[in-house]
Amino acid sequence: MSTARSHRIGMIVPSSNVTMETEVPELLRRREASRPEDRFTLHSSRMPMKHVTPEALALMNAQMGRCAAELADARCDIVATACLVAIMAQGGGFHCDAEQQIGAMLEGEDAAAPVISSAGALITALKTLGARRIGLITPYSRPLTELVVEYLELEGLEVQDAVSLEVTDNLAVAELDPTYLEEYWKRLDLFGCDALVLSACVQMPSLPAIDPVERACGLPVVSAATATTFCLLRGLGLESGIEGGGKLLSGALDPCFDPVATIR
Repeated sequence: MSTARSHRIGMIVPSSNVTMETEVPELLRRREASRPEDRFTLHSSRMPMKHVTPEALALMNAQMGRCAAELADARCDIVATACLVAIMAQGGGFHCDAEQQIGAMLEGEDAAAPVISSAGALITALKTLGARRIGLITPYSRPLTELVVEYLELEGLEVQDAVSLEVTDNLAVAELDPTYLEEYWKRLDLFGCDALVLSACVQMPSLPAIDPVERACGLPVVSAATATTFCLLRGLGLESGIEGGGKLLSGALDPCFDPVATIR
């Protein structure tokens, strides 16, 4: 009888975030059910943040080094920094800088590991899907949504339309009913789009709506959580094959990448 492989995942999250530590483990549990040879544990470090404003996001980003040092002690197999808008609000390409900074901190603590960001993961997921033109939903104020749109467009993605739900209290974002997304997406002009980002936010719950909306709109549907999970598995050199995570996590895209490659 073979022994299950254990994979230790580190995650840096805003202090008020409760969704990534719910949806990502749920997706990984679904993978364990179909592929019991792999087991996953999740270990978090938190950056203080209650309200989603540019000032609060900048102060939060300053805590990444401390969080990376804390996770280094856990000797994780891969680390994700999981606040999409905090990265994108800092300007084009900042996800690469953040990943490099965290990677350098881990290496300095003799705990080198692949590093991903939810911001970079969303871009990777969309490009893996072959998307060029997208629609997206955010809980943010319109000015923050515009920063996300600008960031994605600097990465070569055209945002056809975006809906802002104008919720700035981060705990209130976590309390939004994900089933409402099955109606919100209908506000978007998706003509000519290749994909839909149902939740461009690590705090806005969306997992129960991924498959229903994907069936209804006829486009691949992704979220910050499904994109992060996709890149975590990719960074570990593992296949996807997860039910309820849309086309992205279905396993259909697994041949599109080198299964032994890691992300740094």
